[in-house]
Amino acid sequence: MARDLTELELLTELEPTVADLTNRHLAVTKNWSPHDYIPWEEGRNFANLGGEDWDPSQSKLSEVAKTAMIVNLLTEDNLPSYHRTIQDNFGLDGAWGTWVGRWTAEENRHGIAMRDYLMVTRSVDPVELEKLRMTVMERGVNAPEHFHGVLDQVVYVTIQEVATRVSHRQTGKVCNDPIADQLLKRIAADENLHAVFYRNITEAGFEISPDQAMESVHEIITNFDMPGAGMPNWRRHGVLMVKHGIYDLRQHFDEVLTPVLTKWRVFERDDLGPRGEKARDQLAEYLEKLEKDVIKFEERRAHLLEREARKREKAGLAPEPVPV
Repeated sequence: MARDLTELELLTELEPTVADLTNRHLAVTKNWSPHDYIPWEEGRNFANLGGEDWDPSQSKLSEVAKTAMIVNLLTEDNLPSYHRTIQDNFGLDGAWGTWVGRWTAEENRHGIAMRDYLMVTRSVDPVELEKLRMTVMERGVNAPEHFHGVLDQVVYVTIQEVATRVSHRQTGKVCNDPIADQLLKRIAADENLHAVFYRNITEAGFEISPDQAMESVHEIITNFDMPGAGMPNWRRHGVLMVKHGIYDLRQHFDEVLTPVLTKWRVFERDDLGPRGEKARDQLAEYLEKLEKDVIKFEERRAHLLEREARKREKAGLAPEPVPV
């Protein structure tokens, strides 16, 4: 029976793949500047510099769009905490360190661009947003106790990057603003390339230690939560975003989990030992239950939206936008 590889051995064995994938990423990624996606002509001073402070009437975004933009931005704001976690698991030497630096620099653009857009367009309360930023960044992000090591990390970030891509893309749609949509599509494209990088590292992990990789996939997927979990009003914001199709169980199952598990050939592999087989069986049970939960969720949401639509019609109110 093959022994487990140590963390140092995993990092060493995977480093050539990291180097190749970093070079590939640099060849295909598009460099872009946040300032090119901001409608600067809409900007003006706030009261401290002789202008006018924010008022809710200045925002053109719906409550759903504002919530989604704030959650997505606060998630991006926590980059220093993500950097620290990834650095702890990958290190800063060799190809791993090159990737950590590049990934951090690219991710930093996302928060810059989103914040500039929200401030220039006066889409959200800047004072409240700053309070939330301080709270979220002071708390940081702490990985669950059962997450540890390079394989857990690359599996988690694969899932998280794909999920974030979906959330940004859907948020752009509900903003009902072509500039916001263009910006968030640009950010989502970055997240997609990051997801491909981590997905391919995980695939290489399966080749060198299939049981360890399978156990990480099972552990991460069955305990997955978005990186914004724990921020103020997370549950209320999450319910609103789920209700309006920003990120929900169906998307998580169809657009996130299914494609990556297919790419990793999780249910086709014949190289697993007893531990890997056990982890795969447990994952299959989890996914079977999740698929049933998706159907129940969609039925409940449809009934809820139908009931709310009748109430709005009786009150003479315009229909709410349907999930996109």
